[in-house]
Amino acid sequence: MNTESNNLPVASIRLGQNGHFDAWLYSMLMDNNLAYTLNPHLVATQEQLSFMVYLEQNQIYLPCSDAVFSLIRDKNRSDELQKAYNRSWRIIARLIRQSTDDRNLQKRVFQFCSLRFRQYTAQKTLIPSRLVKRMTDLVLTQSFSPLDDPWIGKRRESSKRHEKLLQSRAVQEALDYVDRNGIKSSMQGIRLHLNALELIRLFSLTLYGEELEKKPSTADHIKKIFQEAEERAHTLIDHFTESGKRKATVLYLCDADGGVLFDLATIAALMRIGHRVIYAVKDSFFFYSPTLDDIKEDPCIEKYVKQAKILDDKNLGKNALLKELKAHKFVIINDGTRERLNLYRVSVTFARAWKEADVIMAHGWRAKDILLSTSHEFTRNIVCFWKDDDGFHIQKRDHAAKAFKFSEECINEQAERIIKTMREAHREKRSVMFFSCIIGSIPGQTQQAIELANTFVGHLRKKLDNVLIINPAEHFIEGMDGDDLMYMWEQVQRSGEIDVWRFQSFADIEESFALLGKKVPQAWSGKDSTYSTGCTKEMHIALDVQQINPEMQIIGPDPKLFFRRGEYGVGKYFDKKIRKN
Repeated sequence: MNTESNNLPVASIRLGQNGHFDAWLYSMLMDNNLAYTLNPHLVATQEQLSFMVYLEQNQIYLPCSDAVFSLIRDKNRSDELQKAYNRSWRIIARLIRQSTDDRNLQKRVFQFCSLRFRQYTAQKTLIPSRLVKRMTDLVLTQSFSPLDDPWIGKRRESSKRHEKLLQSRAVQEALDYVDRNGIKSSMQGIRLHLNALELIRLFSLTLYGEELEKKPSTADHIKKIFQEAEERAHTLIDHFTESGKRKATVLYLCDADGGVLFDLATIAALMRIGHRVIYAVKDSFFFYSPTLDDIKEDPCIEKYVKQAKILDDKNLGKNALLKELKAHKFVIINDGTRERLNLYRVSVTFARAWKEADVIMAHGWRAKDILLSTSHEFTRNIVCFWKDDDGFHIQKRDHAAKAFKFSEECINEQAERIIKTMREAHREKRSVMFFSCIIGSIPGQTQQAIELANTFVGHLRKKLDNVLIINPAEHFIEGMDGDDLMYMWEQVQRSGEIDVWRFQSFADIEESFALLGKKVPQAWSGKDSTYSTGCTKEMHIALDVQQINPEMQIIGPDPKLFFRRGEYGVGKYFDKKIRKN
């Protein structure tokens, strides 16, 4: 592969094939503040990215379209890139002008931002959407207003206008209209077909809402708009009809053009069909995008989200998120950003919501640019709908062929199979031992860890009589990430079927290498289960279980030695470093 080509699809790029290109690419990631190693508290790990983007070995994700990356790569097309930068500047200039009436303050902020704009764009490596984010930060830190969010008033007024439009007789009549010639023959067919039509009309209203409220229209005119959307979506009518038969979890993304009330009307329709919805809004100001504060404080919005569970935590674990999704059909989160969809910068909660969803639904050309106009493949099905000069568009993109979702049911079934063997052992008057061991705590050593665990447990089985030993290494499922595995094992561990819980010691590791006829490699020297954040989590669980079942024995390193570590890294098998006080 020639990485010097400027028209390469982004997804075809692989590191390690061209040193010059690799250096340029890493520099470009640094310029856009997307390099994890330089900013691990803000930038997602590759493991977290893999919840959302299907990535092969040495593949790099970029949060932009192939066309934008081509502009950044091609020095001969710098004029086109500059036009994109200039559009970003016009957005910032509008923000400055509309945020303060103080002419002197405006002048100072303009001059400051103009200077920074020239410096940021000089290298021609900034993604335009990242430029908008960076420049927006500069404007907001100029203290021109006591408000953190200068667009609050504009969004409140927009909500009032959109609520009035949504409740208008013309819109309600157009939404309710049915052309009987298109009706299906069976009652079930009619019901599913009407559900699909309602969704498509609401998609259209979301996109045309601003236009309709500025220029009031008759019901007949709105019907024509809906009819165009239905014709453009005819290839997906069957998809939406069929989806009405299968209850799914939908992650619904907001847009910078706003339209939150139309989003909520669409979400209400999805829930009536039976789907569960996660609505992702912005962390704070991003023009007309709804924020979590809007959801809580805008009186127009408040009445539409009474059924919703609002989750403020940006770092929800898998167990906690699944618990909320089981309890509530409508959950609202914020994506952790105030910029166009950027999967490098989204919150842990958002990444896990994407992973637990069946379909991602997004409106607006910005989402289309990021999710459809890239050669990258994603881990979930995507439906984007947007409007341009040519009218309404809707497109579905299937998930990567190799991306597999381990559903909660699938994970539960695997856990239950293991628990069943433990119960059967007890019926046979056998003891049950659980072996907590390092599996992926040393990067690059997963296969070695599995071999060590299997060797040692095989040795134990020869020594111990009438004991069932549960060895996690024997149940290691290729493709499951750390979140899935920990979720599965916690069910097993809390089953109440464990008699002896053994944590891997350094003596166990030494003996395992000896059984293999090898010396202990440097990477394993001094390691035991206290080195593993996964085992640390399991020690917490073991102590909880022992409170309920005092007869259960815990053997291995002293429990106090485990509690030096924090939560395991998102999606990782290996661990974060021990935190210093």
